[in-house]
Amino acid sequence: MSEPVAHSGGGIVDAVDAPVLDVDPGINTARPASKIKTAPWEERFTSYDVEAFEVPRGREEQWRFTPLRRLRGLHDGSATATGQVGVSVRAGFGEGADELTGSGVRLETVGRDDPRLGDGGIPADRVAAQAWSSFTEAHVVTVDEARSDDEPLTVTVTGPGEGRTAYVHVQLRLSHHAEAVVVLDHRGSGTVAANTEFVVADGAKLTVVEVHDWADDAVYVGAQHLSVGRDATLRHTSVTLGGDLVRLSPVVNYRAPGGDVELIGLYFADGGQHFEQRLLVDHSVPHCRSNVMYKGALQGIEGGTAAHTVWVGDVLIRKEAEGTDTYELNRNLLLTDNARADSVPNLEIETGEIVGAGHASATGRFDDEQLFYLMARGIPEAQARRLVVRGFFGEVIQKIRVPALRDRLEAAIEAELEAVGV
Repeated sequence: MSEPVAHSGGGIVDAVDAPVLDVDPGINTARPASKIKTAPWEERFTSYDVEAFEVPRGREEQWRFTPLRRLRGLHDGSATATGQVGVSVRAGFGEGADELTGSGVRLETVGRDDPRLGDGGIPADRVAAQAWSSFTEAHVVTVDEARSDDEPLTVTVTGPGEGRTAYVHVQLRLSHHAEAVVVLDHRGSGTVAANTEFVVADGAKLTVVEVHDWADDAVYVGAQHLSVGRDATLRHTSVTLGGDLVRLSPVVNYRAPGGDVELIGLYFADGGQHFEQRLLVDHSVPHCRSNVMYKGALQGIEGGTAAHTVWVGDVLIRKEAEGTDTYELNRNLLLTDNARADSVPNLEIETGEIVGAGHASATGRFDDEQLFYLMARGIPEAQARRLVVRGFFGEVIQKIRVPALRDRLEAAIEAELEAVGV
């Protein structure tokens, strides 16, 4: 049998007489060689084997915005594990969080051979495959009960420490008709590559807030695999505030009709930071819904390295996905000079039998009319600018169901604005 063949280029594979590798449902992994240009989602190569992916060079669609030199070898196999990531689970959030009690929630540390691993999805880039090949044990959090919104769970992921590299695998599972609000809190230092799975069974409802508030030295490249069962609901909010480089790649896989997914994002980049969001919502079954809304703010430092954010939103409605209802939105606010925001929404529709589909993207500076309106009423310019930023992020923050976390994020945004005197 010939060896697997993979040619990099936005996740597209050209394979001739090659064995078929593991794939997400409905996604092809091999086709005859062709010079016809295809969209990133048309043929999305997936594999658990890191050697099935070519080393990124920066010209591929999947990597063209990412500063590869700042990945510290996560992409080319030169980053060996020199530390470990800590994972803990507590009931509640903040100072009131307690140890887990009862049988409705459990944290397990399992080996690589646990059959549940991979239920969320399969790696679709070399770093995710490297993380899959390199972790020694996985952390599985299972919720078997319907918990109230007043009883959030906090899963804390702590980096290996400055100068150290680690690979981690976390899976969050909700059983049939279970309900939970979860804060997935990332913090600390080091270099981390991760796969995070969210497996939401039939009729279950998961609300998760994924916070990336890393130390200034941290590099984090993570793939999020979201698996949504029949009539299941998943509300995923991503907040990125800290770290030298943070690259997130959420992929939504609908397993049966009736799935309802909301992807919400907030990011605030300072000078020198690179925050990248690359998402794919794959509508492969009928009568599912998705809503995507990401908002980002950037502030650079004059004479320093620019603040850079990237948002790529791919939504695919396949031929068999009749009755789909989807919309995606990205907004970016440039607070200073020396800041760059790349925004690329992509929508592909293969059937006309849908409820609705649309997308929008915009990047700009402060709205002069808003500032004039506030200043005309006696509000100083600096305070007026802060009010505009608060209003810009308010729609996202108000969707977070954990009051203590809302307060923390509002305080973090205020601190960001104070840093450059906005």
